[in-house]
Amino acid sequence: MSHTLAEAMVSESRRYPISRILRTAPGIGPVRAAQMLPIVITPHRFQTKRQFWAYCGFGVVTHTSGDWIRVGTEWVRAPIQQTRGLNQNFNRTLKQVFKGAAMTVIRFKMEPLWTDYVRLLENGTRPNLARLTIARKLAAAVLAMWKKKERCNPKS
Repeated sequence: MSHTLAEAMVSESRRYPISRILRTAPGIGPVRAAQMLPIVITPHRFQTKRQFWAYCGFGVVTHTSGDWIRVGTEWVRAPIQQTRGLNQNFNRTLKQVFKGAAMTVIRFKMEPLWTDYVRLLENGTRPNLARLTIARKLAAAVLAMWKKKERCNPKS
């Protein structure tokens, strides 16, 4: 009997009750839940969703080295600190899990996250940033579900 890697991973993840809970999140199926389990191990490693976002590659980096501008003969601090993109030190598999889940939510119009995506686009957000927002919402929801050991409740 030959199993593919995905089948073996899913069958192994079924030994853990939390995998059934994680699969209730929008866009998270058996394979994505099985990919998350050995990477995250325990959600209690992350005190906040921002720490989890950084681990997933969704943390925004804002530090710069060129914050000073010349005004006349003096150097003054630039009034606006600009973001420099997402952090570069992250778990690539976990990022793919949540980006893929976000794409599934968008493609299959899963409520209520799809409504949020449409609202973001209507308000002028670029599509790639709207997808990032949906992926961050999914990551935060999964982290909360995992910590509380509660199934997904899209109404709340």
